[in-house]
Parts: sequence; structure tokens; C-alpha cells
Amino acid sequence: MQKEGPTDSAMVKLVEFITRKPGMDVEAFQRYWRTVHGPLAARIPMIRRYVQCHTRLSAYSAGRQPLYDGVAEVWADSTDALRESEKTPEYAAVRADEPKFLDPGKLAFIITREYTVL
Repeated sequence: MQKEGPTDSAMVKLVEFITRKPGMDVEAFQRYWRTVHGPLAARIPMIRRYVQCHTRLSAYSAGRQPLYDGVAEVWADSTDALRESEKTPEYAAVRADEPKFLDPGKLAFIITREYTVL
């Protein structure tokens, strides 16, 4: 957990599928994402909650390469709030940091809402 915060069904959720920079060691990638990039992103004021889901190290055994190295989940009040976040210096710092550990050609994402199904 990078930023603890309440969520509700009115919020939007940004789900980013993360791929590490080519040649970067998996453990170094996870450490950097968790300890450097995560705290930077958590400072963006419009982010209400931020969770990182790292791919298990065992998924890389025997030379395997998972499709993604992790998933970032970010909750915000609205898509407008996400757009507004792009105007902040905190967002600029996050974007400037991404080339240090992410493969820029492989960032996929969706923006959705969570629904409870009973």
C-alpha cells in the first residue's frame, strides 16, 4: 500500500499494467517502484488511494517472463480529477521518474469503476 484512503463506488479506478525497463533486474525494479516511485506518486493530491501489486518472484523462475511485472491501482474522485492531476508538479515528478524503471513502450491502462456483485 502506497497511499491508504477510503474508496467508494462513485470513484474511478485507474489500473496500470506495469512492465520494467529492459535489462533491469526484477528485484531492483520492485525495490525502486516500492521505495522511490511509489512515494512520489502518493504525493499527487488527487489520488485518494494507491496500491502496488508486484508480480511474485516465483513467476520468473526457470527463465519465465510474465506479461506484466506488476499492476498499479489508483483511486480518484472522477476522471476530471485524474485530468487535473496532470497539471500538478507532483505528477510532473512522477512522469520524469518513469524512464528510470519502466519500459515506456509497454504501459497499458484502463479507467474503470468498481462494482460489488452479490
